[in-house]
Amino acid sequence: MSALERFSHIEAVSGIALLIAAIAALVWANSSFAESYEHLLQTQISIGFGDFNLSRSFHFLVNDGLMTIFFLVVGAEIRQEIHDGALANFKLALLPLGAALGGVLMPALIYLAINHGTEAGHGWAVPTATDIAFAVGVLALLGKSIPSGVRVLLLALAIIDDIVAILIIAVFYTTSLDYSGVVIAIVGMLMVLLFQRMGIGKMAPYALPGAIIWFGLYKTGVHPTLAGVILGLMSPVRSMPMKERPLEALQNGFHELVERFSGSATESREVSKPLKVIRQAEREMLTPVQRIQAALHPWVAFVIMPMFALANAGVNFGGADLQNTLSQHVFAAIVLALVAGKPLGVVMATVVLVKSGLCKLPGDVSWTGVVLVGLLAGIGFTMSIFIASLAFNDESLLAAAKLSVLCASGAAAALGLGWGIARKSALGRGKAQ
Repeated sequence: MSALERFSHIEAVSGIALLIAAIAALVWANSSFAESYEHLLQTQISIGFGDFNLSRSFHFLVNDGLMTIFFLVVGAEIRQEIHDGALANFKLALLPLGAALGGVLMPALIYLAINHGTEAGHGWAVPTATDIAFAVGVLALLGKSIPSGVRVLLLALAIIDDIVAILIIAVFYTTSLDYSGVVIAIVGMLMVLLFQRMGIGKMAPYALPGAIIWFGLYKTGVHPTLAGVILGLMSPVRSMPMKERPLEALQNGFHELVERFSGSATESREVSKPLKVIRQAEREMLTPVQRIQAALHPWVAFVIMPMFALANAGVNFGGADLQNTLSQHVFAAIVLALVAGKPLGVVMATVVLVKSGLCKLPGDVSWTGVVLVGLLAGIGFTMSIFIASLAFNDESLLAAAKLSVLCASGAAAALGLGWGIARKSALGRGKAQ
């Protein structure tokens, strides 16, 4: 629960940073300095060594490079939940799994009902994702009176949403496969397993096999950010074996260090051994999958995601061209799917699961809380914009999709906040109506 509280706190606060970055991008893209915004996105960043030179745009660096770290944290979170969290067994996972799938299918069906058979149909997956940071941020605004079961249900649903979104990107938004890249990616994964077998516990050495996996996926045609998911899912959920428990090793190493410093001999070789033991024990107090989250989650929450928002939320209202019928259909479909389809899908799936007796609501979660989770699940921001950038090549459709995601996410946040305030007294199961 302490890990969950820390996770929720970081996500809640980072939602503010994300919102500020998104508003800044919107204002910048629609100001007299809009040209400088576009110039920033297209600015080439080069890495050279001898005759080798690699040059990519700032937009590519953010979306295909830095977002890999975002997906690494997502993969680590999923791995942790599968090991000892909300996805640890089928009975625990069934309710959020069913609710999440309902929240994916209903928006997709609504979108396809409006855009089936058109060029815009390829964007059916845009309204299927939930933004954890924004959703948890809005939930945090309702205060600590919100039952913990509601927070857990929302987090579990959002994590499963991420899994589904990752699968959708891998299966439906991969155009053609270059199988030589698959071989390169497999080599990178084998290197990860080799490093783990060698007992390498530090994160830095894994950057090399991670880069190889990234390049392999990029060459294959699969979106390279999925390399982060692979690394996260391969992260060990148990600490490296030591001769004694990490806490005991830490205590013994500290006592030995004190004894050596209190004696006459304080040469570096005299204290290096206990210092090494202390560093190793300190590291192994947390499992590798927990260390990844602890080290990278703040960077993802406060740096990478705001940079993603800055690079992708800058929709020029003129570029959206809502005079175009197809753009209008994209806009209307995404807004309707996120604002209405998400809560409808989540609530309907939950009702079916509970009424059929397959599972039951957590002890402190009422149906009012389920509706709140459904409304907040309609906040699609980060993943929805990310999928839109993969789904649409037409700039006007992409602009319309981004604008609709921003509008729908804002509307879903307002509805969730309003529902939570109006029905706060009924959110606990004992007070459910």
